[in-house]
Amino acid sequence: MRPAIVAKVLSLITTVVSLFLLWGMAWAAWDGSSDLLDLGASLGVGLAISGVLFCLGRDAKASDLGPREAFAVVSLSWILCSAIGALPFYLHGSVSTYTDAFFKAMSGFTTTGASVLTNIEANSRGILFWRSLTHWLGGMGIIVLSLAILPFLGVGGMQLFKAEVPGPVPEKLTPRIQQTALLLWGVYVILSVAETILLLFAGMSLFEALTHTFGTMATGGFSPKSLSVGFYRSPFVDWIITAFMFLAGANFTLHYFALRGRLSIFWKDEEFRFYALVALLGTATIMTVLLAGKTYASLSDALRYSAFQVVSILTTTGFVTADFERWPAYAQLLLLVLMFIGGCAGSTGGGMKNIRVLLLARQAKAEILRLLHPRAVIVPRVGGKVVEREAMNSVAVFFFVYMTLFVGASLVMAGMGLDLVSAISSVAATLGNIGPGLGIVGPMDNYAAVPQAGKWVLSLCMLLGRLELFTVLMLFVPGTWRK
Repeated sequence: MRPAIVAKVLSLITTVVSLFLLWGMAWAAWDGSSDLLDLGASLGVGLAISGVLFCLGRDAKASDLGPREAFAVVSLSWILCSAIGALPFYLHGSVSTYTDAFFKAMSGFTTTGASVLTNIEANSRGILFWRSLTHWLGGMGIIVLSLAILPFLGVGGMQLFKAEVPGPVPEKLTPRIQQTALLLWGVYVILSVAETILLLFAGMSLFEALTHTFGTMATGGFSPKSLSVGFYRSPFVDWIITAFMFLAGANFTLHYFALRGRLSIFWKDEEFRFYALVALLGTATIMTVLLAGKTYASLSDALRYSAFQVVSILTTTGFVTADFERWPAYAQLLLLVLMFIGGCAGSTGGGMKNIRVLLLARQAKAEILRLLHPRAVIVPRVGGKVVEREAMNSVAVFFFVYMTLFVGASLVMAGMGLDLVSAISSVAATLGNIGPGLGIVGPMDNYAAVPQAGKWVLSLCMLLGRLELFTVLMLFVPGTWRK
């Protein structure tokens, strides 16, 4: 490990993220609100931290970045950016403790959307805009953004790209990693602009359209309204956001090729087909349960609310239009299961990813067939291609570690006094980067009642979930830090 290289690259990344505070300052200046000074002070602190890091690594060359430095840079950059991003909330008094502020910032950057604000509308627009902007920055990735605008990080940047991009097989669209990062962010911006325009037509103000777009495309879920998207009581708004949440949960590589005219690529991709099937079956099942239980009187309402909640939870967005804790227990349990599945590899969604679930299902099928036909050569296939044993081992290990962390963190939260449902769902919702859970962290509640120590545990769960476990766990391996 060469700390000087890590410090230099961190200085560049924290500078980029700190400068985005200017957008929150612009809203504050427009409104003439007092949060302008708090956002400005946070920008100053962020740039000061970047300056110190740059001085520590001024003689290092970013081109010397190796795998161990890349893992350290990615994990530490998300922690440092959350520490800087927390300052506006703390300085402005939106929250009473720095722990709450850090939890909120980590929740934003990791696109979890777990809130600790009890009265969201009471906050100024500058603070709320920054809150939602952390989503948008974290959705496509802090590192991917930095690679796109800092060309000298392209040398060795593939190590950073692999360590941050969610999914077992991060794809390069071009041989040059900087160009790949630019293309991914380009698709991200195009879809964001499209959703913003549609939400404006649906009757939202520019501020509301932007903040909800940030939460949708990043699959984050922060809304400037305490009632989330349910505030608008608009079928048009619900269906727009449902559609874009679904798109955000798909692999952005598919969107890139679709925008180039290859629309059939969606149906050729087996993970996308599986993802769409899970969403459709989940919606149909919950709609049937809600109609049978007479939760909604009309088919259209049952379909609309079922589709929105299913897609929101499956893609780990976390927006809500209904209090699903009032739904039948079967519907709640199904939503809890969807929390673990998540979006597709290469999307902005969290969870274990559909491709891993699909691979595990194919492996289970292959094992059963081997028992029936011991002499047959049976190998799992996805997309017509044989899945290598190394890939299957990687998926199996990921699943084991994910579930181990889930059980361990749930026990810790229960030990802090949370009831069983709240302990389990709070960990599932943060490790999966979803946001709302059940119990005291339900869709109409928030994480304010979670003990301070519990918020640090859940913040770690959010980071682990966003960076796919191993990038963060590498920090705890002594060999990572040896020369």
